[in-house]
Parts: sequence; C-alpha cells; structure tokens
Amino acid sequence: MDVVLQSFASGFPVLMLHLLVTLAMLAGGVVLYTITTPHKDFTLVRDGNLAAAISLSGAILGLAIPLAFCMATSVTVAEIVIWGLLAVVVQILAFRLSDLLLKDLSARIEGGEMAPAVLLAGIKLSVAAINAAAISG
Repeated sequence: MDVVLQSFASGFPVLMLHLLVTLAMLAGGVVLYTITTPHKDFTLVRDGNLAAAISLSGAILGLAIPLAFCMATSVTVAEIVIWGLLAVVVQILAFRLSDLLLKDLSARIEGGEMAPAVLLAGIKLSVAAINAAAISG
C-alpha cells in the first residue's frame, strides 16, 4: 500500500499541473476564438440564441479535443504548451476558414438560423478530430 500512496503523492502534483496548463490553454483559445468572431458569442448565448450556443459549443469542444490528446501524449509541460499552442492555432484557422466559406455566417447565427450553426459545429469537431489524431501521431 505504501508504494501506491507514494506513486499518488508524486504523480498527483504533475497531474494537476498538466490539467491546469491545459485548461488555461483552453480558456485562452476560447477567448481568442470569441475575439476573432464578428458577433458577440457569449452575449448571444445569454440572450437565448440557440444557433450561437451550438456554434460556440462546437468551438469549445473543437479546441478541447486536440488539447486533450496533446495532454494525453505529452510528458512535460513544455510539450503540452508547444503542441497545445499549435493545436489552438490550427483550430482557430480552421474556424475562420469555414466562416469565410459559409456566406454571411455571423449574421445568420445572430439571426438564430440553426442549419449553418449545426454545419459549422460539425466542421469544427471534424477538424478537431483530425487535429487530435495528427498531434497524437
């Protein structure tokens, strides 16, 4: 039993550090994403706009998935930060590209249109899955 407790005592701080670093990168990625969107995501969600909630949820999950894989496959905090930053940049670029391809996307989300929001969330999650696979190699 001593070995188990020693393992926990030495591993728990590392786990917490990795978790906190990854969560901080997720929060930073969400902030960066909301800054780059023409509409005010959180305001629209607070006002009950379901299309904005779907789009924002897709973005948050789209950032979290590759960050989770990054944390799972990295050994050090430096690796998590390096690969995590790359994952966030790839996701933000993919989000922006998909926004450009879908005409008037921001206005349509502000208007509460569900179809473009669902499609956008699907694109975000698909790119996240591919990004996560690339990170985990």
